[in-house]
Amino acid sequence: MSSSKTAAKSAAPAEHGYEFFGPPGAFGISFGLPILVYVFTFVCNDISGCPAPSLLSPRSLSLEQLKIEVGWPQNGIWGLASWEATGAVLAYYLLNLILYRVLPATETDGTVLSSGGRLKYRFNTFYSNTVTLAALAAGTVAQGAEFPVWVFISENYLQILTANIGIAYAIATFVYVRSFSVKPGNKEFRELAAGGHTGNLLYDWFIGRELNPRVTIPLIGEVDLKEWCELRPGMMGWIILNCSWCAQQYRNFGFVTDSIICITIVQALYIIDSWWFEPAILTTMDITTDGFGMMLAFGDLVWVPFIYSMQTRYLSVHPLSLGPAGLAGTLSLIGLGFYIFRSANSQKNTFRTNPSDPSVAHLEYIETKTGSKLLISGWWGIARHINYLGDWIQSWPYSLPTGLAGYQILAAGAGAAGAAGQGAYIMKDGREVIQGNARGWAIPITYFYIVYFAVLLIHRERRDDEKCHRKYGEDWDKYKKIVRWRIIPGIY
Repeated sequence: MSSSKTAAKSAAPAEHGYEFFGPPGAFGISFGLPILVYVFTFVCNDISGCPAPSLLSPRSLSLEQLKIEVGWPQNGIWGLASWEATGAVLAYYLLNLILYRVLPATETDGTVLSSGGRLKYRFNTFYSNTVTLAALAAGTVAQGAEFPVWVFISENYLQILTANIGIAYAIATFVYVRSFSVKPGNKEFRELAAGGHTGNLLYDWFIGRELNPRVTIPLIGEVDLKEWCELRPGMMGWIILNCSWCAQQYRNFGFVTDSIICITIVQALYIIDSWWFEPAILTTMDITTDGFGMMLAFGDLVWVPFIYSMQTRYLSVHPLSLGPAGLAGTLSLIGLGFYIFRSANSQKNTFRTNPSDPSVAHLEYIETKTGSKLLISGWWGIARHINYLGDWIQSWPYSLPTGLAGYQILAAGAGAAGAAGQGAYIMKDGREVIQGNARGWAIPITYFYIVYFAVLLIHRERRDDEKCHRKYGEDWDKYKKIVRWRIIPGIY
């Protein structure tokens, strides 16, 4: 074999194998996580407590009693959905599409594809979602906590969740079937994702066969489904759900606590920041590497809005207050995390788009055989994914305001004799909310986000490490010897 052939062989990218434990993992995530969202919804409720009282007494647990305590629909599983809620969710998606088309936008070229081409992306998420927020704010000013949108969400939360799960399944199936029309060398630069065409139907449907599926919708035009879902309906839905739980707390108690306001505002700022820096999404793994399938569709449209808003949902029924010291500590932790996250991402994005910029021109890097430059100083010389550390630090203040989570809901007057000493909160309808025996038992629910997010970031870092090793080979090994730490300097 000639030396040139040997070099070519050594430079060839490694084979892309299964991720997420292959088909069994794809099945578990695709059908297990929706069930988990339902479990959280029922177990932590505004009928009996968080968790439901029967779960604290497993010896006397009965299915019929548990159904009553968690608010299981009277008409059974069919009550998980409704035409009214589904229609409202579809209208919300349509509104997002209309604003995407009619409002001013900027066009940005995506990263170079394996075919050598570049896709153009239409960006106006900040403007379109600001219009939506302004409309919701105007309605709230006019009608307060009784604004019909907030009331509708609270009364139809379960059915809204089901509608979004259904849409995620539908989109994942649509793009999977449509991906078989991708032909090599097409003028639209359609490509299959490197790890999305294994031949296993379930796994490919989950991970996503096509890298950048786009559709042309009548009167709307072309829409990049992956980028559109990433920042629009789900991220906006996260803010909307938080606001609806603030309104629900006010309807329950006649006041709104500093804890729920703090979480709602800081999470909104985190989300709005992603809208403002929308072009930065083009260099993320979700856009450059992952196909668009059930994994991203469910994550964008269901997991983010409904799981990430669990803390405000909890506080809408158990209205803890932080106080000045708690509020200062919470904001300080958020500020630290956000500073690391945004500074690191901005530094990387600036270096990639304009390496001669004075803010990054001094940074050291190594140049790989592919022509790419890997930073070895600045933020990215501290850890290979220092931005993940900032992201994770921000997750703690989202959960800490729930304290030693857990509450019980007593019928009006039922706990009056002893409730005063237990820090009872009296709802407007006379029911009393105390911690009682439930104290601490809801921690797995309200602090789930911290643990999940750590697992997510570690897994994503490992996936990125494998991707970079396939791409850069020996240069990546050299880079890792210089930048030793993965996420947390000195620890991991």
